[in-house]
Amino acid sequence: MRIFPRNVASLAIGILFISFTTFASAATRLPPEEVEALKIIGKTLGKTNWDFSADPCTFSTQNTQNIKGFEDMLNCTCNGTTVCHITRIALKAQNLPGTLPPELARLTHLQDIDLSRNYLNGTIPREWGSMKLVNISLLGNRLTGPIPKELANINTLATVSLEFNQLSGPIPAELGSLPLLEKLHLTSNNFTGELPKELARLTTLQDLWIGGNYFTGKIPDFIQNWVNLTRLVIQGSGLDGPIPLGIRLLTKLSDLRISDLNGSQASFPPLNNLTSLRTLILRSCNISGPVPEYLGTMTKLKQLDLSFNNLSGEIPSNFSDLSKIEMIYLTGNLLSGPVPGWMLHTEKDMNLFGSSSKDNFSGNDSCLTLRGFSCDRTRSSFHINCGGKEVSLDGNKYESDVDGNGPSNYYSHSTTTTDWAFSSTGNFMDEDRPKDSFTWTNSSVLSVKNSELYEDARISPISLTYFGFCLVNGKYIVNLHFAEIMFNDSESYSSLGRRIFHIYIQGMRVQKDFNIVDAAGGIGKEIIMNYTTNVTDGTLEIRFYWAGKGTTGLPFRGVYGPLISAISVHNPDYEPPPKGISTGAVVGIVATAAFVIILLLGILWWRGFLICKDTIDQDLKGLELQTGSFTLRQIKTATDNFDEANKIGEGGFGSVYKGLLSDGTVIAVKQLSSKSKQGNREFVNEIGMISALQHPHLVRLYGCCIEGNQLLLVYEYMENNSLARALFGPEECQLQLDWPTRYKICIGIARGLAYLHEESRLKIVHRDIKATNVLLDKNLNPKISDFGLAKLDEEDDTHISTRIAGTYGYMAPEYAMRGHLTDKADVYSFGIVALEIVSGRSNTSYRTKEYCLYLLDWALVLMEKGNLMELVDPKLGSDFNKIEVTVMINVALLCTNVSPAVRPAMSSIVSMLEGRTVPETSSVLDPDASYEKMKLKGTMIELQKSLETDTSEGQIQIMSTDGPYTASSASAGDLYPYTASSSSAGDLYPLNWDSKVMENRYIR
Repeated sequence: MRIFPRNVASLAIGILFISFTTFASAATRLPPEEVEALKIIGKTLGKTNWDFSADPCTFSTQNTQNIKGFEDMLNCTCNGTTVCHITRIALKAQNLPGTLPPELARLTHLQDIDLSRNYLNGTIPREWGSMKLVNISLLGNRLTGPIPKELANINTLATVSLEFNQLSGPIPAELGSLPLLEKLHLTSNNFTGELPKELARLTTLQDLWIGGNYFTGKIPDFIQNWVNLTRLVIQGSGLDGPIPLGIRLLTKLSDLRISDLNGSQASFPPLNNLTSLRTLILRSCNISGPVPEYLGTMTKLKQLDLSFNNLSGEIPSNFSDLSKIEMIYLTGNLLSGPVPGWMLHTEKDMNLFGSSSKDNFSGNDSCLTLRGFSCDRTRSSFHINCGGKEVSLDGNKYESDVDGNGPSNYYSHSTTTTDWAFSSTGNFMDEDRPKDSFTWTNSSVLSVKNSELYEDARISPISLTYFGFCLVNGKYIVNLHFAEIMFNDSESYSSLGRRIFHIYIQGMRVQKDFNIVDAAGGIGKEIIMNYTTNVTDGTLEIRFYWAGKGTTGLPFRGVYGPLISAISVHNPDYEPPPKGISTGAVVGIVATAAFVIILLLGILWWRGFLICKDTIDQDLKGLELQTGSFTLRQIKTATDNFDEANKIGEGGFGSVYKGLLSDGTVIAVKQLSSKSKQGNREFVNEIGMISALQHPHLVRLYGCCIEGNQLLLVYEYMENNSLARALFGPEECQLQLDWPTRYKICIGIARGLAYLHEESRLKIVHRDIKATNVLLDKNLNPKISDFGLAKLDEEDDTHISTRIAGTYGYMAPEYAMRGHLTDKADVYSFGIVALEIVSGRSNTSYRTKEYCLYLLDWALVLMEKGNLMELVDPKLGSDFNKIEVTVMINVALLCTNVSPAVRPAMSSIVSMLEGRTVPETSSVLDPDASYEKMKLKGTMIELQKSLETDTSEGQIQIMSTDGPYTASSASAGDLYPYTASSSSAGDLYPLNWDSKVMENRYIR
């Protein structure tokens, strides 16, 4: 057949038309408005692999990397073959970095949103309230802010899963109007307030998880209305007991978990009608009285945990009838009578450790009590590589601890040199871990020294207790080594886990809500927590306890509870008795040694070397220092003999040098000036105070050096210098701090001050909180510096006034004008720093020769105009969380109230910033208070003039209503001094940016 060119052309056009029609048909199965909305949604989420040249209804990605829980699916429902609508979006375990798109509301047929385990931030859009959703799952992201009350408008909602985020605020009462809600998961957030009574109307509820939050009030009586509940989990919720009697009406419950209730003691709740129970956990609920016998008739029961209560009496004999039981935990009670023989010899998990008082159990096994431990010799130390093999380090042998037995385990270790043991309680619930183990091995890169101690760790789901036996009585130093090795240090959901637990030593809680990552400054980094305790009966007890806080399902379910890498315990005062030497020889040796020592001391005194050091030694005597010591040779080697090129700071106290120790640790060395009249005393004060203060948000003191006429302090080196430099230093020195980093810095400062004011053994008022005294490590974690120095009087720095220790512009009015000092002076200064963080401006940056306009004044003006958002640093643009900004500004204004009584405590401020409580805006917006602030301006300016000229020594009246506070100083000790321009009273030891030191610090 012959085809003419004209026919060929027609055929080609026909084929192209058919192909185009087919493609167009595939590409337009969705309405155009849904396609456009989907493009915006993908961009907002950070979803980059959607190819819109194909039909979106076919969007799907296979799990080629075998990622647990991965799903990449977009489902449509089609009407025939032409028109389709998106009904389900599932993008799980993809580490999407964006925010939640309000544009999802434009997909009018969407019923199911599942964005679990990503890296999404921001808030839940209120626009979603107009949708007809059935299921919302946002588990395991970085979401903040409250639950929008508009979600209550979605009357089709059946499932809401918001676990493992950072959501905050109270639960909206409006949620009680959801008529079809069956599943509500709110675990591991920062929710606060009481459960609203309107939730009583959720009678269709079947599955409720509200643990790991900061609720207040009692468990409400209206839970008896939720008669369709099959699972109820209230672990570490913040709620008070007792458990309501109406719980007996929830007869469909198969899984009941309540733990760590506040409040007074109560009797065992009436659960005899709950015959469907398979899991019953009532741990640390302040329950007293006998264990009810009806528990032995619950034949479906598999898991029973009644540990850490005050239960008394005998274990019911009919527990042997629990044929399906897999675990029983009665740890930490007051039981008595015989232990049933079947419990001692069963292969099932039974833990009765510490479950009796005064050896009330008869026929007890060695694993039930510490009594009767035989000691044929005494010890003064022990070292354990928890979860790992034997390691020798710094002359100490960290003994192997690799026993991997199951949920209820007691392990005893005895050698010729040590006697120790551990007890582990609990099994990991809802576990999805790749291996069932109670030890863990690191699989990523660790940023630690002595990595062999941190490659492995022992983990426990509930309680892990280590014991040291046969110890010499006396004072002991306990070093606990931690490094988080189960999370991943990346921008992924694997980094979002929060491991929180308590630490007890000798029965006393020494650390509440301890978070390894926060303390160490990151994942895969080590932190050594130091404690001093006394042993009086030869036994030391160290316990780690999970109280229901933190996440339990990131990066996968079953990751929570205590984790410990190593334990080091020693008695610093113990001296072993000499062996194999006669009494006469001992006397002779002692006499000879004493003569030689006296002779040497006499020569050194005659030459003048001991005059200063003896005085310091007397001052140091009796201080329980928790720092190391360095030799002058070590310091000189580290700093290249105090090379000028290593100088990073200078002030009246002396100089600060950057150094490098032989083990690779970068340090900052503060050298006390020989010109200082009071320097020795200040040096002793700083060592004494700082050695007793250890917190993730305080600059860490590694040790000191007292040698010859050298007085040196060795601190951790802070790579990013001060917050002042980062925010408003010279442009080339500033850091681009995004809003989440700024908010984290503000919370960190608040936590550090809360520790100084309320949690430390010494109650310390810093007196000079300002941006130059907040230092930033390489991860931009804030650390407060110079909280130990007392007043200095340097004869060559006559511009310094020691009448009031502090910096003008940051001092509270009552302190600056009357010398009245309480911890509320620091609260005021914190408020100023918070405003600086929000605005990126120095409080005193608006100076003119005639007049000063301060940041606080500007904030008050903007508040009265209702334009507080104008305060935000222009460098942030629109990329900030308005809710968090509003909270931070309101907190700052509350802190800077003229009346000290109105200013909140620092612990309350932490709660406000973390969203657990709401700032009292009524105090913030008090117009009379604002007026008083403006009236004080003239008086404060006059005070500034006196500060700049007066060098006389004055007395400060120190008063406190909250207990004995120690007054710390002052800019004299700025570890990284900062001055943006010329000298002023605002910075007591100014350092110009064009100096040689600045060149070393920022240009080299």
